[in-house]
Amino acid sequence: MAEKLYLKPNVVVEPLVDQWYAWSHLIPPATAAMNIVGRHLKIMESYVKAPQVHSAAVKNPAMLGGPFIDYKVPRVAEIQALIDRTKRERAHLIELSAAIQQLDDLLRQEAKGYSLEPLYARVPEPLRGYVELVYDLNNQPSFRLIEPLLYRSPYYVPEAQSLMLSLTSQDDRPFVLSTPRLPDPGDVHLRRPFCHPGIDELFKMKTVPQTFAYIKEALELEDEHDEAFARFLTAEPPPRYEPYRGDSVRWRYFGHACILVETADVRILLDPVLSYTYESDISRYTYRDLPDWIDFVLITHNHQDHILFETMLQLRHKVGSIVVPRSGSGELQDPSLKVLLRQIGFKNVYEMSELETLELAGVEITGLPFFGEHADLDIQSKLAYVCRVAEHSMLFAADSCNIEPRLYERLQEALGNIDIAFIGMECDGAPLSWVYGPLLTRPLDRKMDQGRRLAGSNYERAVDIVNRFNCRDAYVYAMGQEPWLNYIMSVKYTEQSNPIIASNKLIEDCRSRGIQAERLFGEKEILLPGVATPAAAAAGS
Repeated sequence: MAEKLYLKPNVVVEPLVDQWYAWSHLIPPATAAMNIVGRHLKIMESYVKAPQVHSAAVKNPAMLGGPFIDYKVPRVAEIQALIDRTKRERAHLIELSAAIQQLDDLLRQEAKGYSLEPLYARVPEPLRGYVELVYDLNNQPSFRLIEPLLYRSPYYVPEAQSLMLSLTSQDDRPFVLSTPRLPDPGDVHLRRPFCHPGIDELFKMKTVPQTFAYIKEALELEDEHDEAFARFLTAEPPPRYEPYRGDSVRWRYFGHACILVETADVRILLDPVLSYTYESDISRYTYRDLPDWIDFVLITHNHQDHILFETMLQLRHKVGSIVVPRSGSGELQDPSLKVLLRQIGFKNVYEMSELETLELAGVEITGLPFFGEHADLDIQSKLAYVCRVAEHSMLFAADSCNIEPRLYERLQEALGNIDIAFIGMECDGAPLSWVYGPLLTRPLDRKMDQGRRLAGSNYERAVDIVNRFNCRDAYVYAMGQEPWLNYIMSVKYTEQSNPIIASNKLIEDCRSRGIQAERLFGEKEILLPGVATPAAAAAGS
């Protein structure tokens, strides 16, 4: 109990909400309610009725990411118990989901351009006092959720939050968004809300050792967890992080859309989704390769592969500020990231608007409009970023889709050229319903669903961005190819896949014109050259 120990680097810590993998639609009360009814209960009841169908579907590559529970051994009784507990303990959220449906029906039938005031008395009781009824300028009715108030209501249930701890030695993990997490032998299920201060103390132990007694008290561990939890600790210290000390900038690619930009004074991490540390044939940077302090974490948009709470909670103790796109409109499909993150224990969360600039120690960060990739829904919580540091400029476009080239023409006029572009080219994309289906209050025509995709830029759109900004370097990222992303991405490409063909074409085009181009995979490090001063040039001669 007195020996100083570290948290092992291959301890997986899965954040859960009622045993479902936590992502950004399971924390705000309204979207959580809609997902319980429109996703979780449907999947679980389907599994109990026909587990063999689910078992066959998860073995079919064409069904990856579909609504199928993935357990090698049937666990029907446990899933039925979770159904029963959900219906019993979350009955008020099921009622909230029904109220949202009823309110939408009411507005569609009764709101015809006249005053909405008489309809307040007919708002379903679970939503009374939590919504404002509104028209747009064309008299189309809708409602606005008062999100901060909903978090202070009985509809926000922090006791539903928990952490599942386990050990891993490989990349392969089942797809998590369609399978509730049931404990396996050796796992430790901590029923603690995400804001619990002991969570930060646990993750500090990746680099700062503590006694078992200390962390047991911090996490309020039950005695029954002692033996299993001890497996997660080690006396072996991690290697020390070597910070960048040059006069320019170093960037490192950690997989998908996660980039660390580092100067001697500032560290910026974009869209953190990281691998754990274990033996692998694929070289990669992991949690061990992050600095002890990160000044800014920048989030481009509110999809689970760009804001991953499994990673965010592990970094919370070492992050100065989190920058998120401005939202707070109260639209059901666009919950506020700022309100959400503050609710679960993140302190310094700042919203950024389009063309707004932050400055710190010689680094400028500017938010850019982000079109596409959201199936034409009215969603404001999305930004691309331009970072200017040491005479270098870098565009992090994430999944921005260049559906309107005139936007980038006007941005170039306003901002000038950009040296390096990071562009996502997952240009097929899932249909609208894959993420937003549970929030729809009316059936969506299949052709409409398939035609409205969560897709990034294709070759023509990506090369236009590169050309428009006269980029020196172009990197394709955010493709979901790294195998440690399978549990949230379920992407399997071949050389015949459209995103691979499109990105290959971009790379070939750029290289033929002397533009450095590459599709990033695994890890990458680039040291950008410093700017030679007259004194340095004289010394060199």
